Amino acid sequence: MFPDPSNTFPIASTDRVCFLKNIIEDPNIIVGDYTYYDDPEDVHNFKKNVLYHFDFMGDKLIIGKFCQIATGVRFIMNGSNHAMNGISTYPFKVFGETWGSAPMDVVSKGDTIIGNDVWIGNSVTIMQGIKIGDGAIIGTNALVTKDVEPYTVVGGNPAQLIRKRFDPETIDFLLELAWWNWSVEKITENLQAIISADFDALRKLI
Repeated sequence: MFPDPSNTFPIASTDRVCFLKNIIEDPNIIVGDYTYYDDPEDVHNFKKNVLYHFDFMGDKLIIGKFCQIATGVRFIMNGSNHAMNGISTYPFKVFGETWGSAPMDVVSKGDTIIGNDVWIGNSVTIMQGIKIGDGAIIGTNALVTKDVEPYTVVGGNPAQLIRKRFDPETIDFLLELAWWNWSVEKITENLQAIISADFDALRKLI
């Protein structure tokens, strides 16, 4: 009746699209059901595009449900930060030996958190600690350097607001609706209302 979220390659005719959580082995990358990644070369390139994600930093990449992630999307994690309060930015400490006792006052910007039903276009770069709200759309080649509000469209370098997808009252309603948290059976039963933005039908479901 509906796709199995544990199926790595949900489209039988291709292996360029995967349900992302099924190829992730890093416990510091958390991905929700039905979020997919598209890569014509190899879907395992996703992990290669989570850059500077070192265990000693402890930061997480958290991606919600039903997100759509295009080829070449890159996440710059906190391991890319270097201390700038000395005369050198070189990370002596990480190379150990007698340098292991050197201080490393690197500032972490926290976890990178992508909401639910977020569409991230081709070759987008998302910087450290960014929070992207539910229902947002990130345009191709955007460089995201600040948080993105729910149900907004952003693009450019650096990414700027292009427009809001809905008026504020509708956005509040959609965040309360949170259809991505429904059972897959309920989602399937109400697909027409979700896809067509039938707000009258959707309001009856709260």
